[in-house]
Amino acid sequence: MTPHNDIRIGTMAGKGDRTADYLRQIAPLGFECFQINFWKTLPTIPLEQLAGDVRRVLDDAGLGQTVSSLGMFGNPLIDPAAEQGWHRCIDAAEKFDTKLICGFAGGVEGKSVPDSMPRFAEVFGPIVQRAADKGIRIAFENCPMGSTWHLAKMNIAYCPAAWELIFNAVPAENLGLEWEPCHQMCQLIEPLAQLRQWVDKVFHLHGKDATIDHAMVATHGIASGKPFARHRTPGFGDTNWYDVISILRMAGFRGSIDIEGWHDPVYRDELEMTGQVHALTYLQQCRGGAFVPNPKGFD
Repeated sequence: MTPHNDIRIGTMAGKGDRTADYLRQIAPLGFECFQINFWKTLPTIPLEQLAGDVRRVLDDAGLGQTVSSLGMFGNPLIDPAAEQGWHRCIDAAEKFDTKLICGFAGGVEGKSVPDSMPRFAEVFGPIVQRAADKGIRIAFENCPMGSTWHLAKMNIAYCPAAWELIFNAVPAENLGLEWEPCHQMCQLIEPLAQLRQWVDKVFHLHGKDATIDHAMVATHGIASGKPFARHRTPGFGDTNWYDVISILRMAGFRGSIDIEGWHDPVYRDELEMTGQVHALTYLQQCRGGAFVPNPKGFD
């Protein structure tokens, strides 16, 4: 790894039992890493078998690609299968050659964010400790998944006030955030100001952006049912990712930005990979473009 790609640019590759086949198709496109993510439950094949299949695909590609992280995106506060999934991902992480597990913090549906905290601590206290014992970090995505402060749903780790409660409930150095500007912008939060404040707790990023229709907000607000924000693939949204990567680098961040596709209203369907590869090259450019070594003796 050069000093240039200390921040790797990859994509999410969660296709259940078909993950290895999917990776085999997209590995030649230039992605530098992959988040292997699971939706609500784990695949039917054993994680150890999936890990072996994934490693063989990446080794065969010979491009130095890595698994940046595993993703467990369910509601572990009410779903025992999702809770157990976190434990199983921690135990299987070494097989994938990763030290990071990301996902949703969950929520006690029908209760507020503060009232979900006792259950959160009960579930994630042991998970975070288990991860720490294995040298693994845990990071929560900042997607609300329909949660509000007074009515939690799948993920309470969606805003700074909730993060403060979470990190107080389970204080641990290996517990942090999987951050992306999209979900903050859709709450009308200025993402760069937030990133500067919370960057030390950011362990991983999803490459997803948004476009805000400020005229719609000004004339109709955000509760009229009229769309005021659209999720976008990086390079097509409002965020300056040059600034994002500069903030990360100035804070000493070393990790990955994995593109979260399948949301863009334009670059979707037959244009999905066109949009994702554009995002890859855009984020690589935001990282500084092609690495150029300094003259010897002058660096």
